[in-house]
Amino acid sequence: MGCIPSKVAENKSLDTHTVQNMTKLPSKGSQHRPHHEDFSFLASETPFSVSEVESLYELFKKLSASIVKDGFISKEELHFALFRNSNKRNLFVDRIFDLFDVNRNEHIDFGEFIRSLSVFHPRTPEAIKTRYAFKLYDLRHTGYIEREELKEMVLAILVESDLTLSDEVVETIVDKTFVEADSKEDGRIDLEEWKEYVEKNPSLLKNMTLPYLMYVSNTITQ
Repeated sequence: MGCIPSKVAENKSLDTHTVQNMTKLPSKGSQHRPHHEDFSFLASETPFSVSEVESLYELFKKLSASIVKDGFISKEELHFALFRNSNKRNLFVDRIFDLFDVNRNEHIDFGEFIRSLSVFHPRTPEAIKTRYAFKLYDLRHTGYIEREELKEMVLAILVESDLTLSDEVVETIVDKTFVEADSKEDGRIDLEEWKEYVEKNPSLLKNMTLPYLMYVSNTITQ
């Protein structure tokens, strides 16, 4: 069971084709920096270099103008980037958008985009990825993962993977996970329990890393 569906994590239009074709730096005469935050400042706070931040800004501009050209990424634009359909709803994309939208103003600015994307960088410590994954599963923002939240995520994973399991099997998966993760036996999983569970099941963080982020600069076409 992963934290991001394979179709989203491996979507070629975003992590290979899109990056290769969207991260073309403009000429010196046309290049301008976003008013949100300075590139060098964002680079100092993330694993990205200044040149990588510049490249990702070109990607950000493309995404933020895919539906409405306003300099921000809306939830519809994020869906469109991943599925080429702004009307398709997906629980994982909704959760990712919510976590990227740190200030809860219904859109993602460039600073939020870079800082949140950096969580998926291969050099980002697993401790950070673990906390971020916990937030993905904490659908109701209570600070705990409850049984119904876990079930919603399991069902979403199955749908995204084009798998169909009986209700009985789904319930078994959820029950088994809780038996293993809910060490305090209080019917919910807190962050401490989640960390212990991830240590025993490191594959949970597999989709919290996007390898192509190590090679952002190399995908720029001069």
